[in-house]
Amino acid sequence: MEKLRIVFMGTPEFAVGILDTIINNNYEVVGVVTAADKPAGRGQKIKYSAVKEFAIKHNLNLLQPTNLKDETFLFELQSLNANLQVVVAFRMLPEVVWKMPKLGTFNLHASLLPNYRGAAPINWAIINGETKTGVTTFFIDDKIDTGAMILSKEVEIEPNENAGLLHNKLMLLGSEVVIETLSLIEKQNIETTKQHDNSEIKTAYKLNRENCKIDWQKPASEIHNLIRGLSPYPSAWCLFTDNGEEWNVKIYEAMIISEKHDYAIGKIISTKKEIKVAVKDGFIQILTIQYPGKKKMQAFELLNGVSFSDKAYAQ
Repeated sequence: MEKLRIVFMGTPEFAVGILDTIINNNYEVVGVVTAADKPAGRGQKIKYSAVKEFAIKHNLNLLQPTNLKDETFLFELQSLNANLQVVVAFRMLPEVVWKMPKLGTFNLHASLLPNYRGAAPINWAIINGETKTGVTTFFIDDKIDTGAMILSKEVEIEPNENAGLLHNKLMLLGSEVVIETLSLIEKQNIETTKQHDNSEIKTAYKLNRENCKIDWQKPASEIHNLIRGLSPYPSAWCLFTDNGEEWNVKIYEAMIISEKHDYAIGKIISTKKEIKVAVKDGFIQILTIQYPGKKKMQAFELLNGVSFSDKAYAQ
């Protein structure tokens, strides 16, 4: 059995949960690699990644390269003398990095590969109406999320589960699978499965303004899936128009009302307590919403200060 000396690479909160579990299982983490600091928010204050904050708190060796091929970084990485690298929600590694440790470099991906390779697997599984997803560990190769698979485990997606809840569920499941993967590597008892491509494979495209916009012409189930798949971040959005005015609104939570009606698609129907948008197979009732310049709030709270005329539409 070979004692593992691990370099961990990751950036967001999801990666922190995994790193914490590795340390709590008494594996030696000789270094942590995370994103360089970036200015963020209105004040453009320097923001540390979630992994950097964790590394500082636990006195871990920290590297923050801007260029993964930089000679100084490569020398520092080599000098950590790791025999294994673990990657969770980081970035594409050059070959000189992933080939460096003797036992290889493996990645934890938040999907059942080969489906949902790419940047936003948790979101797209919900957006596409999947009823299950999972996590996969695999050895990194020269493409994105295509390497030989080590372990995978699946989990149910509940009908009203949003991306935030699923993120937390997969972080726990991912922690288990990473520890099992480390144990297999440590015991040199590893068997991998090659990924096979086919035309049915679904991709986890990077989220952008366009693919986060609600199309009210779509069926209610697809709109509902988009809203929960983008909640709480980056959030689904649309335009509300009323009497010549226009607002860019974010919608975080909604429910489907299956009901026949004669309203035009996108028509906003509101009472003092609820907001509904007419779609072709019923209504989307908006439960949590954010207007420009206001905080996120329940629909009934918004209706205390905002009212809609019979010319109000969502588009």
